[in-house]
Amino acid sequence: MKGILKIAYKLLVNDKGKFAALLVGITFAVFLMVMMTSMFSGILHRSSATVLNVGAKVWVMDPAINTPANNIPMPDYVLDAVRSINGVTYAVPLYSGGALVKLRSGAYQSVTVIGLDDSSLYGRPELLEGQIEDIYGENAFIVVKDAEFPKLQNPRVGTEFEINDHRGVIVGIARVTTSGLFGVPTLYTTYNRALQYIPSTRFTTAFILIEPKNTTAIPYIKQQVKALGYEALTKDEFIQKTSRFYKYQTGVGTNVLIMTVISFIVGLCISGQTFYTFILENLERFGALKAIGAKGRELVYMILFQASFASLAGFGLGIGLACLLITVARLRMPSYAAMTTYTDIGLAFIMVLIIAGISSYIGVRKVLKIEPFDIFRG
Repeated sequence: MKGILKIAYKLLVNDKGKFAALLVGITFAVFLMVMMTSMFSGILHRSSATVLNVGAKVWVMDPAINTPANNIPMPDYVLDAVRSINGVTYAVPLYSGGALVKLRSGAYQSVTVIGLDDSSLYGRPELLEGQIEDIYGENAFIVVKDAEFPKLQNPRVGTEFEINDHRGVIVGIARVTTSGLFGVPTLYTTYNRALQYIPSTRFTTAFILIEPKNTTAIPYIKQQVKALGYEALTKDEFIQKTSRFYKYQTGVGTNVLIMTVISFIVGLCISGQTFYTFILENLERFGALKAIGAKGRELVYMILFQASFASLAGFGLGIGLACLLITVARLRMPSYAAMTTYTDIGLAFIMVLIIAGISSYIGVRKVLKIEPFDIFRG
């Protein structure tokens, strides 16, 4: 068997042009598939940036909410009712809204304002500069240093700005685990200051953040919150709900799926055609092997080895090229959202196996039909 596979390898790489064309086709298909799925993974990851950055274990919200960016304020009594539920260690309100900031240059910039509970500051970001206690100072805000930070003209501690005709002062610069999706800078302040500075509706609590006593208390908390007419989700459940919204209720998921299928079809057509041409050009060699005693099973192993070797080599090259391009793009463009996950790589690997299987089937059918008599007669 080792000798047969060695012959198969030499037959495959002997024609460098055909082998290169086969690799290019599979590499290009894998590259496109990984780029499209990585872009979609990055979008889904950033769409849940608020949930990831705040880090609360349980979120209470209106059932109609699909993403953290779209919130429906709840009455104040909901917070009191949630705090009275058995199993809740503590519950705090979270403000989340948009505002327009006037910068030092006179330019205006939209921002997302996160209002933290005044007493606990639950969900506060990690500070790079400044002290968290300074957020209680007059007109104090903390700015997040992420991909959107330059849009605020790179403010420093002490930088002043206007927000809805109110004076604002940067008292800290923070970092978060995930940047937002919509290209809007983020400011943190206290809950009451957010209500004071930003026009709001009659109800103001966007979300209620719960710290349960233990994980076994979460189902009971969910049940009690549901009885109030609202919804309680764990952090992972909220992220999944956001992902499902973008996958199935927007055009993003459909467009990415179509492009991924097109990439698969392109790779299948190129590799299938090239591999079939390779088989046709080597029919005499396969016939000679059959004439000197090679069994049909051994010829099938040869075809499978050749298709698998070419497909896996193209898979590795495609993954490497896609990861390299994504890394360079993220270094040059911090707002670039693509990220490669194990799911993306696994999906590309399954697609490559399908390509290898179909290419092998085409070659096997042709080789098994060959008769040594026809080869030598020619």
